[in-house]
Amino acid sequence: MIAKHIVQKIRDVVGTDNALDSELDLFGYSYDSSFVPLVPLNKPDLVVRPFTTQEVSRVMAIAFENDIPVTPRGAASGRTGGSVPLKGGISLSLDRMTKLVELDEPNMMATAEAGMRTVDLYNACAAKGLFYPPDPASWKFSTIGGNVAENSGGMRAVKYGVTKNYVMGLEVVLADGAVMQTGGKMIKNVTGYDLTSLFVGSEGTLGVITRALMRLIAMPKMRNSLQVMFPGLDEGCRMIHDMLQAGIVPAASEILDKTCLTVATEKRKMKIPPGAAAAVIIEIDGDDEAALESQSNRIKAVAASCGAILFRAASSRQEADELWAIRRGISSAIATLAPDHFSEDISVPRDQFPEVVKLIQKIGEKYGLLITVYGHAGDGNLHPSILCDMSLPGEKEKVHQAIEDIFAASLSVGGTLSGEHGIGITKRPYFAHAVGDVAVRTMKAVKAALDPKGLLNPGKIW
Repeated sequence: MIAKHIVQKIRDVVGTDNALDSELDLFGYSYDSSFVPLVPLNKPDLVVRPFTTQEVSRVMAIAFENDIPVTPRGAASGRTGGSVPLKGGISLSLDRMTKLVELDEPNMMATAEAGMRTVDLYNACAAKGLFYPPDPASWKFSTIGGNVAENSGGMRAVKYGVTKNYVMGLEVVLADGAVMQTGGKMIKNVTGYDLTSLFVGSEGTLGVITRALMRLIAMPKMRNSLQVMFPGLDEGCRMIHDMLQAGIVPAASEILDKTCLTVATEKRKMKIPPGAAAAVIIEIDGDDEAALESQSNRIKAVAASCGAILFRAASSRQEADELWAIRRGISSAIATLAPDHFSEDISVPRDQFPEVVKLIQKIGEKYGLLITVYGHAGDGNLHPSILCDMSLPGEKEKVHQAIEDIFAASLSVGGTLSGEHGIGITKRPYFAHAVGDVAVRTMKAVKAALDPKGLLNPGKIW
């Protein structure tokens, strides 16, 4: 519990309505979008919703002085328990900090507060002919601060990269309340350590990100979407590999296995051809119709050489949106197939994507579990989802062993534990094996330097 006089100090900073301690409010901030079981002890003691960086700074100073743990929180759309307050204390929600501080058109950069939704930043930039490419599947509700803290990816990563490729600078409130500015609008900057990159992907364990300066690019003049269906995942994976080897780099390239394809298309009342057991959804972009047609024709030829049984180019914006709605709706669609499902996130070298898919299929057979596979095949990031019923005897043990085997499979082909969801709580047991003891020791030294009392998002990563 936080002493009443300290709660009052915090309320004096953010206002009574933005320092919440009712049982209902505390419960509402005790979980996120991960599959971490609800535990009463995970409830925060106080939910604080600051409106400015200055308020965040003052709240952090109070927390530091009184040894109160602080768990930063955006939209809580994370899948690894990153915003679950394991040690109680303060759940620091930045959901009121939603401003677009600046849209600098000459320098092609935007400064956004941490609570701004990804889609809102995209739309604000698009209105000026500028493009912010990162597009996590949760972009309609995930926030910029959370994207930076997790180094979120998305479907366009194959051509445009992930969040870290666009972060030019940050405003960060440190554990003791000090406010630090990193980076800037300079394209070249080697003045000291790269502190900006240090905080990208740090999962709220080193500081509270309150603003981000993001690099933008010119909006592609035209884009279209393609759907290609194959008799199996092997053919779909080969098509993506051959396409990239041929120098064709689409904006996005997503793959779905038969289970994902079936449930997603049924939900949207779309038909699939007989024999289709995998689908690849592709976005292409360019300066004009001729560029799109050239890309489409080249991809069609590669698809045909890999045994495609259907090739379809969207004939309208609505049709293109429908194709991507299938992909964005997969997670919720497959969740209807079983009482429980666990969606994982691994990343492997692109040429190992087909191999790790085969290994995952063998893991499913080994444990008698249905494991569906979808993901960003163009950049080697895939999401195996285990469908199960945890109420069955022995099911829990099988699922956890299967997850461990999936991580081992990823590491065995030179991959890693996470491409975009982070480590959080759920991947802590495997972290040291993935990065090595020396890396863990080095990261802990950084953590100790910036958060000497261990108050920032305690219990995460290791």
